[in-house]
Amino acid sequence: MTKSTKVFSVGEVAKRSGVAVSTLHFYEEKGLIHSRRNTGNQRRYQPDVLRRVSVIKAAQKMGVSLSEIEQAFATLPNKRTPDKDDWATLAKYWRVLLNQKIDYLTSLRDSLTGCIGCGCLSMKHCPIYNPDDMLAEKGTGPVLLDQAQED
Repeated sequence: MTKSTKVFSVGEVAKRSGVAVSTLHFYEEKGLIHSRRNTGNQRRYQPDVLRRVSVIKAAQKMGVSLSEIEQAFATLPNKRTPDKDDWATLAKYWRVLLNQKIDYLTSLRDSLTGCIGCGCLSMKHCPIYNPDDMLAEKGTGPVLLDQAQED
């Protein structure tokens, strides 16, 4: 069996993968995909780029950030495109991240429901009220929400 010599232009990859040309350029800038240049200095992609873009899109739909995808791809030998076994490993790792995000979102939802549902409007008893920014010493962002997540 011989290796395919078919290569794709950036426009062909965009059309086949359903992402914009600018997105492909961005992915390449981030090191998520790779191309070669022809004699006319035009990008040419190997067929496996389509699978790589599909993995990126699938991961993003699951809520995995581009930086997390970049980190995962960095673990692949020789910057190869993920195969079935690689995908299983990535999915297992990303499942842990997604469960953490789900737990965080559940905590956020539950905090907001309680706050919105109480109807106090006085803010004296709100669990996320922070008068005079007294929680600044404990960190940045939604400190009480993050504390609830840790408990």
